[in-house]
Amino acid sequence: MYPRQMICFSASHQLSLSGGAKYGVRMADRLQDIYAGLVAEGTLTADAAQVAALPALEDIRVHLEAAKSRKRGILGGLFHKPEEVPCGLYMWGGVGRGKSMLMDLFFDNLAIEEKRRVHFHAFMQEVHAEMFEVRKTGVDDAIAPVAAGIADQVRLLAFDEMQISDITDAMIVGRLFEALFAAGVVVVTTSNRPPDGLYKDGLNRQLFLPFIEQIKVQMVVHELASPTDYRQDMLGGVRSYFVLHGPKARSAMDTVWGELTGVTGEPLVLRVKGRDVVLPKFHNGVARVGFFDLCDTALGAADYLAISEAVRVLVLEDIPLLSRSNFNEAKRFVTLIDTLYEAKVRLVCTAAALPEMLYVEGDGAFEFERTASRLREMMGAEWGA
Repeated sequence: MYPRQMICFSASHQLSLSGGAKYGVRMADRLQDIYAGLVAEGTLTADAAQVAALPALEDIRVHLEAAKSRKRGILGGLFHKPEEVPCGLYMWGGVGRGKSMLMDLFFDNLAIEEKRRVHFHAFMQEVHAEMFEVRKTGVDDAIAPVAAGIADQVRLLAFDEMQISDITDAMIVGRLFEALFAAGVVVVTTSNRPPDGLYKDGLNRQLFLPFIEQIKVQMVVHELASPTDYRQDMLGGVRSYFVLHGPKARSAMDTVWGELTGVTGEPLVLRVKGRDVVLPKFHNGVARVGFFDLCDTALGAADYLAISEAVRVLVLEDIPLLSRSNFNEAKRFVTLIDTLYEAKVRLVCTAAALPEMLYVEGDGAFEFERTASRLREMMGAEWGA
């Protein structure tokens, strides 16, 4: 039995824009009332820190629903009196405190069409791709038209897990968001770090500091300081390493995926150095992918780093026996595990043998002992806490 708090990992978490009939609530209900109803019916466990975050989300929801839809962007601003735009929300806290659940509650009960929710890393990859296309037209400033295009489409941008680790992101994000804020786009985001912790120790970080000040001015910064790690409570009951193959392995991973997410999942495409890295199934920080998808293709440390930044739990299937016959795949697997280990990503996997028996002969077998040791450590219930 998994913690009731993990609504974001249950099949019943979807709240309908048509009225939330699944929970018997009306769109007119405040988020606080909806939350209380979910607690009363046993779907959620009451958490004071989460309750404290609801008023800020409700204020944004009320404003966006009350404001009339208007044409956005520069021309719209010339001929329309700008509506009073509420501050956005930067909600940060440790893993498993319920940030994604609260985002679900807010986003799924926001009755406007001009909204978008996206993982922050995937959003920035889209921005880079759009800027690349815009530059082909010969413009000097590619950020301005990209920002204008976004502002024409949405009034709300909801980001999961804002984090900055790439210098190219760090150098454009300030000007991009300055333009979005100026156009009246409201931003609600979750993060594991406070604003001052973004891009910490990054190259040329002093150039990034004005964006941190933008966050503090344009958004309410709210720490979700719950003492309970609901995700860890849930993961503690999930077996993490299965020595299985074939249909039994698939069935075991189907069960784990269902317990962790409760949904089918959608592909997550990460754009890394001009190429796409595809995770076939992704939902709320949990991804499911096969060994050969990650280790039998020309991927490297940068790709695995992008995965570790986007994913908090990786369900990895069909790790084979490793030897000199598949040395390249083994090398990539070692790099993958090292990256996941350093990022404290939780790993759930199926394999042909126990960690110590995966690579027993051939070049690199001795060095693999460290990888086996790390796999053993990652199997612990407290890993990633």
